Amino acid sequence: MSIQSIAINTGGGDAPGLNAVIRASVLAALNRGWKCYGIRDGYHGILMPELYPDGGIIPLTKDRVRGITHLGGTILGTTNRGNPLHYPVEQSDGSYLEINRADELLDKFHELNIDALLAIGGDGSLTIANAFVERGFPVVGVPKTIDNDLFGTEVTFGFDSAVSFATECIDRLHSTAESHHRVMIVEVMGRYAGWIALHAGVAGTADAILIPEIPYSIEKIAQKVTDREQTGRHFSIIVVAEGAKPNDGDISIIGKSVGQSERLGGAGERVAKQIEQLTGKETRVVVLGHLLRGGTPTTFDRLLSLRFGTAAVRALAAGETGVMVGLESSEIRCVPFSDVAGKMRGVPLHSDTILTARDLGITFGD
Repeated sequence: MSIQSIAINTGGGDAPGLNAVIRASVLAALNRGWKCYGIRDGYHGILMPELYPDGGIIPLTKDRVRGITHLGGTILGTTNRGNPLHYPVEQSDGSYLEINRADELLDKFHELNIDALLAIGGDGSLTIANAFVERGFPVVGVPKTIDNDLFGTEVTFGFDSAVSFATECIDRLHSTAESHHRVMIVEVMGRYAGWIALHAGVAGTADAILIPEIPYSIEKIAQKVTDREQTGRHFSIIVVAEGAKPNDGDISIIGKSVGQSERLGGAGERVAKQIEQLTGKETRVVVLGHLLRGGTPTTFDRLLSLRFGTAAVRALAAGETGVMVGLESSEIRCVPFSDVAGKMRGVPLHSDTILTARDLGITFGD
């Protein structure tokens, strides 16, 4: 496989470290004599070029990626809408028809003499990338999600930054919760995996942690609050993943838009209302939400992002395709898309961190 030119895109939700991956992969590619192009907003730069004054595809030079390692977000833009494999097209009657525009994308790559794609994203982005591989186009993926739920890597960049910020917020809430004798609910991201809630909750010395992997009993959570009250601890901190669900219910969903996955929300409010009813304690909710996605990446995330970006280029140079770079035992490895597509890495129920939380007296409501 001879490569002279590559394209890079970022898809799905943003995460601290995306710009570091872009810079690392661009510099590694340019040092090999390759040309680099960036696709705006996932694949929108190709699928809807009329929206962009620059045509939706931009040359990535050393000047363009200079000084971006420490910046949050992505200079290319991103989106979690408009999956090219199921692209929504509005019909005359207002309904939507989904069409597959993968071949259209590949035609554009060939037209621009782009030889390979470096796709930075989560499970959805890698599933799209795999469709190109099945059509014979070289692709290497870089795993990205603050939720840390991608199979095939021990950790994803952005996770450490999100946990660090969430922990700081929990630390700050301890003082106000204790001062006002309140229960404070801290809702964090984590659609179907509770990594952020678990790590931030343990590090921030929460009293209860609710994660998607362990359905909870609200009565047991309320009992924890009552027990603390009776021992003179007149406040409690409860960390709730947005995908947490009661053992007699389901996750809290606030809606779904065309071309987008379900929007989760309200898990913290649901817990707060029930805690107030069961304990009589004033309960407040803080939803960290998209605050977890923004800001400067931590040192760990910067280094991991730079390692992932350069490793992805090395993989392309070595003739690899249809693989994702991932971290395994402190080393970067290449993992076939077939081993990671459609799989989610949830929190193991008997992991050391779960056992640590239980030994510290933190309840999961089970």
